[in-house]
Amino acid sequence: MGTSLRFAAAVRAIAMEARRLGLEVPGFRSPPRLAGADRSLRRRPGASPAVAVRLTGRPFELVAADMVEGVVVANGLSGRRATEVRDRLLAVLGGDGGAAAA
Repeated sequence: MGTSLRFAAAVRAIAMEARRLGLEVPGFRSPPRLAGADRSLRRRPGASPAVAVRLTGRPFELVAADMVEGVVVANGLSGRRATEVRDRLLAVLGGDGGAAAA
């Protein structure tokens, strides 16, 4: 499966699980507008946060980890709750993010 298709499948899986966990689901896009960044988060008044991740030249496991971390940061999670959410979101992606739900 191509990187863009894996990205889209991962977005769907992350969004579904994040909703189950009662979290706000950020929008996802690629690439970040910030030059040299692997991941960025943008907040605008009245809009959902937007997480942008770089796909090109990166193992998909790192892309998936950045997507998951984007959800954690967008929801202001820390400590035990952040760890639980990371674990749950990575689990729906196949444990390490490599097997994004097809």
